[in-house]
Amino acid sequence: MPRNDAALPEFDRSTVPEGLVTRRQLREMQLSPGDNEGPVAILRCRLCATRPQWSCRHPTRGFLLRVDLAKPKRTPTLAQEWALDRAMAARQTCGQCRRRFYICLSKKLGCCLECFDGTPVHPSSLMTLSAPVTHRLAA
Repeated sequence: MPRNDAALPEFDRSTVPEGLVTRRQLREMQLSPGDNEGPVAILRCRLCATRPQWSCRHPTRGFLLRVDLAKPKRTPTLAQEWALDRAMAARQTCGQCRRRFYICLSKKLGCCLECFDGTPVHPSSLMTLSAPVTHRLAA
């Protein structure tokens, strides 16, 4: 169902009523949108705040959701964390020397810089296992 932004009330940053927050603020409160069907209001951008007669259509506007309909974030199961770790390991492991890095390696190169052109790798960028570990979750 298409959203009609023109029917939503607009608020400036200093006049947002209690109980309405942006998605980013929900995330900081460890909440997910939950039962929110969509935005209930628009947070006007800074430019439109100086022109109250305008309706804000800028990409920097925010959409406000109700806090009372939000739900706590779900915590992943151990199996989901293992799956995420395997996916990250595939992106962080060099295809030639089989070393795992803390960053994701370039798919274009297909290997680390040391294997590609001999540029030395700083040891702090490598995941080194000091002792055998039963699991090493990246998430």
